[in-house]
Amino acid sequence: MGNGAVDGQLFQIDSAFAQWRRVKEHARGERLGKYWCRRDLAPAVEAGVARFFVEQLLREHPALFRLEESGQGCALHCGLTREMLHFDGAMALIDVEGPGAGPPYDGALDALACQVQEDWAITCRSDEGEWVAAVHLCSPNHWSAEEKLGQDFAAVHAPVAGMEALSARAESLVAAMIEKGPFVRFAWGLSTDRRLNHHPQPPTGMDAAAWHGRNFNADRPALYMRVERQVLWPFPQLDASFFAIRPYFYDCAELDLEQRNLLADALEGMSPATLEYKGLAEGQSAMCHWLRGE
Repeated sequence: MGNGAVDGQLFQIDSAFAQWRRVKEHARGERLGKYWCRRDLAPAVEAGVARFFVEQLLREHPALFRLEESGQGCALHCGLTREMLHFDGAMALIDVEGPGAGPPYDGALDALACQVQEDWAITCRSDEGEWVAAVHLCSPNHWSAEEKLGQDFAAVHAPVAGMEALSARAESLVAAMIEKGPFVRFAWGLSTDRRLNHHPQPPTGMDAAAWHGRNFNADRPALYMRVERQVLWPFPQLDASFFAIRPYFYDCAELDLEQRNLLADALEGMSPATLEYKGLAEGQSAMCHWLRGE
């Protein structure tokens, strides 16, 4: 995809890590259960994903992470956060040395989530069906971890415009998520700021309109393309799937005229339902005029 070895990484750690870390610290400090929640997450799945998480960090970023093993478990040295995470033989978090990220970590997966920039979710499957079993979401794009927890594929994607046909094939799609892959896809939208946390519920004391964003002002234009890198990683042995999310922002003012016209064309070609879902219906006309330099 043009970025060399980085494109093959699940966890893309870069120079903006400190910004992501602060966002996760603030979110966890606001209310941990608003951003990290789990339901019917089997201990074997939790341990298996935690073990995979550690192995992936060591494989992808050996200069940043080091594992120290002992007869009772292991300790992960995390270079960027200066933390040492201690796990027992079943990958349960038993101790943390270092600064931490707000409230005490709620288990191994919460601690590991704070060592990377991605948000993520775990989908599990059983004879009774499939459901979202865990979500760690500190940079939500106008959706809530708590609302999605426990939902199946069709319910999770019900608000997405144009998803009816895919939702009708939910069983086969979930099977692919769990049994095949990994898969990488990109989803894009437009934002009027580069704030990472756009949870639908603003923090206490924050003005709701200011928190919500998506308010394009033609007199003081600010417009960014928000590109979300999404990775689906299968765990067939656990009947589960890991879904990682990482947004990137590109300032539309820095695009050349051809790129801006193409973006305006795409914006004008969106259906009313898609514009509403992406929060672009109200500002569509003004954005297109500005992009075209009219």
